[in-house]
Amino acid sequence: MPANPGVGQRVPVTPPAPPGATPPAPSVPPRPAHRPRTETPAETTTRLRPVPAEPDPALSWSAPMSPGGVPGGGRPAVVTFGRPDTHFRPFARRTRAQVVAAAVCLVLGTGLIGGAVTGAWLADGPEGPGTRHAFAVAGDLWHEVPVDQLFPPTVQGRGAGPGEADRVWTRIAVAPDSGCEGAFDALLGRALAPVGCERLLRATYTDATQSYVTTVGLLFTEADAAGMEALARRFDRERLDRRSDLMPLPYGSKGTAAEGFGPEQRASWAISVLTDAPVVVYAVSGWADGRAVDEPQPAEDAMLSGATTAPAQAGLGHEARGLADRFERALRQRAGTPTERPS
Repeated sequence: MPANPGVGQRVPVTPPAPPGATPPAPSVPPRPAHRPRTETPAETTTRLRPVPAEPDPALSWSAPMSPGGVPGGGRPAVVTFGRPDTHFRPFARRTRAQVVAAAVCLVLGTGLIGGAVTGAWLADGPEGPGTRHAFAVAGDLWHEVPVDQLFPPTVQGRGAGPGEADRVWTRIAVAPDSGCEGAFDALLGRALAPVGCERLLRATYTDATQSYVTTVGLLFTEADAAGMEALARRFDRERLDRRSDLMPLPYGSKGTAAEGFGPEQRASWAISVLTDAPVVVYAVSGWADGRAVDEPQPAEDAMLSGATTAPAQAGLGHEARGLADRFERALRQRAGTPTERPS
């Protein structure tokens, strides 16, 4: 006897068949009492369940529905997602193909963009031709740029003073371009000797109150990029830019506020060995009244908060570092250096 029908289901009455006749096959296969499970406990996402070539019509979304939209008759009462519905398979296949094609295009497009960006970085990076060109251009600035552009009559120093106060410096003297003989103390001259001396340019500035004077120097060397890198590493490793016996010499000019600015008047200084240009930039500051300084102090120390030395209290470290930084930045801009690396 067949299993009891579910609640709410109609039981069809079938008349007995004549003797000897073969009973017809039912129009809808009966619902199996228990569907076999194709997934095993050991199954993982790396092995997908097999999809039958011909799905069971009883499990299809096109199976007949009983009145009211409730599964009945030939449709199982419990809906399972174990078997995919082939009614939507063609659409799914098209979507998957489109997604794969879009993903391939995205990967190829990203690769092309990344390659272009990488090529640009290599062209203008630390080892690229853009940097090499800028290095060569910087080395020629001393004879291609007019003096009023290389040493402007007025230099603005926004936030360059103590407490980020603004500064304005006025040029009061320009030294004739020359070589380096006699331009440095003996020890500093020996320290700079490995990079050679192509040309030395100097100018002296005073602040708005004419209380301080500062000489700015641009030493154009004969070295290549490797030579400048080696000198910069030595200055950094041995802290040569902070040794008082390696201070640059000032440039004083008669009839100006810098007339009495000599070796004994040096109060603070800053030296930068550039690695993206064959140039050493320096600045040395002092008082305009010609007073001698017993304990000069490097700009980095004189600018520290709480420094109590006379050069620090007067802001002479800011004078030296402020002017040196601005001439270093202007030189890089004129040379078209793609990146400003720490020097």
